[in-house]
Amino acid sequence: MAGYIELTNENFDAVVKEGVSLVDFWAPWCGPCRMIAPVIDELAGEYAGKANICKVNTDEQEELSARYGIRSIPTILIMKNGEIKDTLIGATTKAVLVEKLNAFL
Repeated sequence: MAGYIELTNENFDAVVKEGVSLVDFWAPWCGPCRMIAPVIDELAGEYAGKANICKVNTDEQEELSARYGIRSIPTILIMKNGEIKDTLIGATTKAVLVEKLNAFL
C-alpha cells in the first residue's frame, strides 16, 4: 500500500501542480485530525497512481499554512493542477472525500 505524501514548503508546488491532489492540513495534537488519519492512509492506497494524497503538518510548515489561510484544522483542500477546487474544514467521512476526489478525476 502506497503512503501519503508529506508536503513541505520545498515540495508543495511540484507535487500539486499536475493532476488531482487531496491536501490534509493537520497537527499531531489535533483530535479530529487523528480521527481522519486512518481514512487519509486508506485513500493514499486506493488512489495511488490516480491522485496525490498529501498531508501538511501545520506545526512544522507554518509558512504553507499561512499561504493557504489555514485557520482551523483539519482543513482539506482538493486541488487540480495547482488550483483549489474545494475546501473541507473539520473531520469528515471517507465517503465525502471519495465523492470530492472522484468529481475532479
